[in-house]
Amino acid sequence: MTIQQLLKKAPVTTLLIISFVALFILQVLTGVDANNPSTESLLMWGANALPFTMSDEPWRLVSSAFLHIGLMHLLFNGFAMYFFGQVAEPMFGSVKFLALFLLAAVGGNLLNNHVTWMGILDGTGQPGISAGASGGIMGIGAALLIAALFKISVNGMVLNLKSLIFIMGINLIYGFAVPGIDNAGHIGGAITGLLIALPFATAYRQRMSMIRKSRPHYQTAYSYSINHNHNHNQESYNNIHTDNDIDLDIDQDIGSDVNMSNTVPQARTVIDTAAKKPAMIWQLLPWLAMLLIAIGFFWWWQDIHQQLLQILDSIE
Repeated sequence: MTIQQLLKKAPVTTLLIISFVALFILQVLTGVDANNPSTESLLMWGANALPFTMSDEPWRLVSSAFLHIGLMHLLFNGFAMYFFGQVAEPMFGSVKFLALFLLAAVGGNLLNNHVTWMGILDGTGQPGISAGASGGIMGIGAALLIAALFKISVNGMVLNLKSLIFIMGINLIYGFAVPGIDNAGHIGGAITGLLIALPFATAYRQRMSMIRKSRPHYQTAYSYSINHNHNHNQESYNNIHTDNDIDLDIDQDIGSDVNMSNTVPQARTVIDTAAKKPAMIWQLLPWLAMLLIAIGFFWWWQDIHQQLLQILDSIE
């Protein structure tokens, strides 16, 4: 797939990959080692580090998702974004996809800082540094798992659940097997992706169910009679419209004639009115879930931030 095709199919995915590459090129042009960047240079370019992120630089929760530690790290995450993004973005929509990536990245970084902070309090850990889009990508992968579980199709194709489980499992196992991998960031991103995708999948299933139920069903009964008059046959047909799923509000006197040409448009009006209101509720559900997750993340950061300030104040 060419860049033009990817940009048309998944514009946010394309822009994210371009931003990863562009930031890496800028680092290298300013003298940062392409394979082994220093801690100082990573901090300068926005890496996640507990003493900075959880004090007065929370923007590192997002900036670190665009920063990569070396060329191989960039290539691995760039390919993963390409692989997952071209499927997930058309499924969730560009805006939801971007929100999913950013929230998963923030969730991964927050869990990383939480684990680090607990280790410091227990005397078993020390502040570290992390960077990369892995948390956001794991969130996208987890969201695709939910989509496959709910059998949500993309251009008529249903995702292979076993393949996605295998890919996600390999990533998690690799993180625990190789030292220096931000496992907390991966797990936090994946959990965030699951929490976002569940309301989306539920809303999708409910909307599809309502669309099926709102479709009118027609039965046609025919009465056939032959009248002989001067050796000529006269045929008459009476069409009767019945709808078992829709309660039509038609005020007619008993025994009066019903004009069926007026009934069908009225049925469609009732269908449209009944379907739009619940559909709007289900469309808002994923956004409500993401809003609640964002509020929860703010509370999480604030909690660690206050604990950090209290300890610093006690030291002074």
